[in-house]
Amino acid sequence: MNIKNFLIPLILSFNLFIDAENYEVKMLNQGSEGYMVFEPSFLKIKKGDSVTFIATDAAHNSASIEGMIPPGASTWNGSLSQDITITFDVEGIYGYQCTPHAMMAMVGVIAVGESKSNLELAKATAQKIKATFVMNQERFDSYLSQL
Repeated sequence: MNIKNFLIPLILSFNLFIDAENYEVKMLNQGSEGYMVFEPSFLKIKKGDSVTFIATDAAHNSASIEGMIPPGASTWNGSLSQDITITFDVEGIYGYQCTPHAMMAMVGVIAVGESKSNLELAKATAQKIKATFVMNQERFDSYLSQL
């Protein structure tokens, strides 16, 4: 194996993670957007960046939503009242929720990179999910309109 063929991809991938940032999202009973919210609830980040969901208030988690993550991306399902850090290594649109408070529209959206290849599927899934919300039915629409 040629050493250049090994070192060049290694160096390039290392540079990706040197520039990576970590964002914090609080899981709250009440925030600037009302009750049962992630704050911030919408993020635009780069591929390789991480998001730490902070269990600021008890009894919340962060979990990816099936149909609202890009193909090939890893799902996640955090434990209640526990912080969780997710590294986003696939570009696209990610929808997530607090599992016990999903019907209260405790949801959020993360846009990773410039790709919007799964946007239409994410919007269609959001339309189905928001029909189950007992309040704040406009949240998904508001977040997805920022793309």
